[in-house]
Amino acid sequence: MTTTLLRDLALLAGRVAVGVVFIAHGWQKLTESGPAGTAAGFAQMGVPLPTASAWFATFVELVGGAALVLGLATPVAGVLLALNMLGAFVLVHAGNGVFVAENGFELVLTLAAASLMLAAVGAGRFSLDRLVAPRLPGLARRETAGAAN
Repeated sequence: MTTTLLRDLALLAGRVAVGVVFIAHGWQKLTESGPAGTAAGFAQMGVPLPTASAWFATFVELVGGAALVLGLATPVAGVLLALNMLGAFVLVHAGNGVFVAENGFELVLTLAAASLMLAAVGAGRFSLDRLVAPRLPGLARRETAGAAN
């Protein structure tokens, strides 16, 4: 296997894993808590504009997660998901330490970093981005850099 193929398979696995986690969290906000319950929880945690924030988080996690899984608009989805996690970090988790068991920031920090990384490096060969927009400058640049390996 070539280095480029391994890189693209790693990007596919990473995109799918991160995307599935976001979809699960967005789906939970939509169906288990519901928009009103999510907004009430956000209000209790001190999140500003809790209703708008709840809708934003739910939409970005569901649609952005699906976009990552498909490798569609990956830079945009990655940035939006990273911003969503940055908000969760700053507004809810930062003061609670690292560990999730204590409502800490380890999950949101990891998801933010992974989303930002995917936004920076792109979706790779096995993606809809590759099919829909194969000549975008950023994608072409990454392919050229990867081809040297």
